[in-house]
Amino acid sequence: MIACPPARQIRSGGEGSGRQGGPGGSSKMDRLPIASGSFYPGNKEELVSVLKTHMDNSLEKRKVLGAISPHAGYVYSGSVMGSVFSRIYVPDTVVILAPNHTGRGTPYSIWPEGCWRTPLGKTSTDEELVNEILNSCELIEKNEAAHTNEHSAEVILPFLQYNNPQVKIAVIVIRSGNFEELRMIGKSIGDVLKKIRPDALVVASSDMTHYESQQSADKKDKSAIAEIVALREEGLYRVVRKLDVSMCGVSPVISMLVCSKERAATKAELIRYETSGEVTGDYDQVVGYAGVIVE
Repeated sequence: MIACPPARQIRSGGEGSGRQGGPGGSSKMDRLPIASGSFYPGNKEELVSVLKTHMDNSLEKRKVLGAISPHAGYVYSGSVMGSVFSRIYVPDTVVILAPNHTGRGTPYSIWPEGCWRTPLGKTSTDEELVNEILNSCELIEKNEAAHTNEHSAEVILPFLQYNNPQVKIAVIVIRSGNFEELRMIGKSIGDVLKKIRPDALVVASSDMTHYESQQSADKKDKSAIAEIVALREEGLYRVVRKLDVSMCGVSPVISMLVCSKERAATKAELIRYETSGEVTGDYDQVVGYAGVIVE
């Protein structure tokens, strides 16, 4: 087992992590949707209809170790998300590694228990897996505060539910750019999955370049994607820093790549790349979206 050393800047406890239980305060907390009705439809029938338009059920599904999915509103990134999830078999356990847009919580915050809700219903947390991950890596802490108003994992969930209504999840929000710690996180998760969830999928949530011209985004994102498909997490880290690529989920992607290689990944494939300009017609200020599969 690869055990992470204690993090240097982790705060104990969890702001905003109070229980919503009965008199004993022991009932589990559900994670309520915050992107429903904005990033994706808030009505079940409409959401299913939108998911169907983005999914291609004629494609053969593959068992894969990892994936990268964007997390913008479906009108912008849904086609890329659908292209990824149309091609992969969604197993009964999925680990979602997501970036932290709110600044809340600890550097590596895992949602501990209960269900995640969307208009498609409830998805249970894989609590056994969560506990194994916590035991394997002291960098990771139980913390709801990082998740409560963070959309980057939630937006991916309806695609998982649509493909496998029985799916269970373990969600970690990452607020750190420490490369060595990100490697430790990936190795620890990979070690746990090999032991108790060998068929699990790990999804890294990330958009690419933000609010630059189409030409700039295309150039920067291609450089980052080249490192990703070559399974070079250190190369990705260096390219993002050197070219100032505003890729919000670079940290989750680094950990996902390390985790996948720990599980014997040998290749990665870019499934689709688009920018918001293809929807809005504004190519002066675009956001890039990449869908990648790791096998």
